[in-house]
Amino acid sequence: MAGPDRGAVEALVTGRHGDPFAVLGPHGGELRVFLPGAEAVSAAPRAGGDGAFAALAPIHPAGLFAGPVDGDGPHRLRIAWPGGVVQETVDAYGFGLLLGELDMYLFAEGRHRDISKVLGAQVTTVDGVPGVRFAVWAPNASRVSVVGEFNGWDGRRNPMRRRAEAGVWELFIPDLAPGLRYMYEIQDRDGNTLPLKADPVALRAEMAPGKASRIADPTPYAWDDADWMARRGASQAPDRPMSIYEVHAGSWWRDAEGQSPDWDGLADRLVPYVQTMGFTHVELLPVAEFPFGGSWGYQPLGLFAPSARYGTPEGFARFVNRCHQAGIGVIVDWVPAHFPTDAHGLGRFDGTALYEHADPREGFHRDWNTLIYNMGRNEVRGFLIASGLHWLEHFHVDGLRVDAVASMLYRDYSRNAGEWIPNKYGGRENLESVDFLREMNAIVAERCPGAVTIAEESTAWPGVTAPLAEGGLGFTYKWNMGWMHDTLHYMEQDPAWRKYHHGEMTFGIVYAWSEKFVLPLSHDEVVHGKGSLYGKMPGDAWQKLANLRAYFSFMWTHPGRKLLFMGGELAQPTEWNHDSQVTWPLLDDPGHAGVQKLVRDLNALYREVPAFHRLDASPDGFRWVVGDDAEQSVFAYLRQGAEGDAPALVVCNMTPVPRHGYRVGVPRGGWWREVLNSDAEGYGGSNLGNAGGVSADAPGTHGFDQSLSLVLPPLATVVFLAE
Repeated sequence: MAGPDRGAVEALVTGRHGDPFAVLGPHGGELRVFLPGAEAVSAAPRAGGDGAFAALAPIHPAGLFAGPVDGDGPHRLRIAWPGGVVQETVDAYGFGLLLGELDMYLFAEGRHRDISKVLGAQVTTVDGVPGVRFAVWAPNASRVSVVGEFNGWDGRRNPMRRRAEAGVWELFIPDLAPGLRYMYEIQDRDGNTLPLKADPVALRAEMAPGKASRIADPTPYAWDDADWMARRGASQAPDRPMSIYEVHAGSWWRDAEGQSPDWDGLADRLVPYVQTMGFTHVELLPVAEFPFGGSWGYQPLGLFAPSARYGTPEGFARFVNRCHQAGIGVIVDWVPAHFPTDAHGLGRFDGTALYEHADPREGFHRDWNTLIYNMGRNEVRGFLIASGLHWLEHFHVDGLRVDAVASMLYRDYSRNAGEWIPNKYGGRENLESVDFLREMNAIVAERCPGAVTIAEESTAWPGVTAPLAEGGLGFTYKWNMGWMHDTLHYMEQDPAWRKYHHGEMTFGIVYAWSEKFVLPLSHDEVVHGKGSLYGKMPGDAWQKLANLRAYFSFMWTHPGRKLLFMGGELAQPTEWNHDSQVTWPLLDDPGHAGVQKLVRDLNALYREVPAFHRLDASPDGFRWVVGDDAEQSVFAYLRQGAEGDAPALVVCNMTPVPRHGYRVGVPRGGWWREVLNSDAEGYGGSNLGNAGGVSADAPGTHGFDQSLSLVLPPLATVVFLAE
């Protein structure tokens, strides 16, 4: 019988053949296998059968063997390796096409929503043979091989089959087990071998600084959060309280040796803490695999794999499950805006600008030295949407906080004139990114009922949270960066000068209902030399704590959902260090412990008093009473719920001067109970207040027939509830 063409053999043994199935496997009664380093190979006619093994003859000294066999199916192989090692396995080149035509079609269209179940390394059984199916998108490669600890990282051993209709390469390798490390060896269209690439759709990765992907365990996690999943939609609606504790998993707590816990160890401490503090949600800085720890996860490369820094994917699932059992929602930061240039990552993945734009005016972020996804490419758009769905569906995550949305929306983001390419209409809007975000939000709403998407968007782009049917982007919520910047700038001022910045505290109400907002005091405000929230406050130590208590009380009673980065609740004096932990010994100090107690009580007030959340997304839920007393730096406003809900009055005195007999109009007579005073002794304050409450009486003021004569403590916020 005719053997393989000499040129094909030479290309195969030198690792340059782009179609290994044309040479290897069964061909007209002859079986050919290429096993570099093997001393002898024999084959049996049927995988799993009882036929005797027959020796194959060496036909090339590099390790190519051939011989006559019966049948076309995958054959059993017995391989003799140096040192007397004998391996029995099944020939990887005896299997037919692996991925279905529909998979290929949907992937090419950018409409395959289950990429995490199709591409990557999938533990499966093919033709009764257990093993792992590998599939990777590299349309411009001339050859792709799976390499790993199972084949000596030898790119000649397991070259893949190219599915030309979608540019996907596939291969089933029998007998592989979960946990094994692997990567892809890719040759570009000119035959140049690229640096080894991690799997873009890896479901598990090895610990950094290792770069390899790992075969993930396919065993489904046994969730028991059905009750939570059924009610989370209602609990995350705009008329319900949402108080978010933002956490970096690696630096919330560390043991005596300075090591951060895995997901189970973190859950042991974080879940009861969040529950005790009364936060409704945990938001995790990105947990998708990332190469550089100093990026905190914001430069990810493994968009489907929880970072090995914190444990296994199963460990992350257990963490989410434990949060849900405790009634705590889980939001993850998700980064579709950019990715790093590490050689083992997505950059020039097959030798071309595949995931990114080729032109750096579109494809490179100078702010972060990262690459920008090409949202105009179907496969890239589908890849990213499938990533978001993977976190929501596979890990039961309750929301995606989408990072750096502003950088996605504008083609001239952080670029000077002449450094960017206009859209097809000549404008600065990134139309492809707009379409991507709208599609992503539509798919999430369709497939993940009750889940939320939250945009970190720092401009005045209209309709970020407007419904898709009304031309909006379709996000559930948007971070209110303007409110954060304005109010923090106000609080940084010496109280004597705050009267000249009064509008910075009131301006947020002007646009408070233009979007559905989250008020964020996030990690970004306590890094890169910005200091801590405590450090931003003016005055001596007592005044700093008092300012922060007054500010937190203003925030928790202001319209908008709440977000606080870890450590803020302790009034941590130093800025966040991702290589350390929250400064827990501060709780030995009554002043810092008092701030923590205040945040706990604010969460309870926010949760238990309908006036603070029921009409949060409606202007009917807020009314200024005193918004113009700049001279005394006093603010007063009403929060109102639905009919029958008692109104709440909030009064802030942002100077260290106590004020007695300060008149504030109220909409009803009777007793107004003082339900919170940030100057209370239990919080570390001077304990000046209103002896539990005040009765409304004449004269009326501020448009009301009744008023309260109040004592306003220094640098404090007081809250009253009508009874």
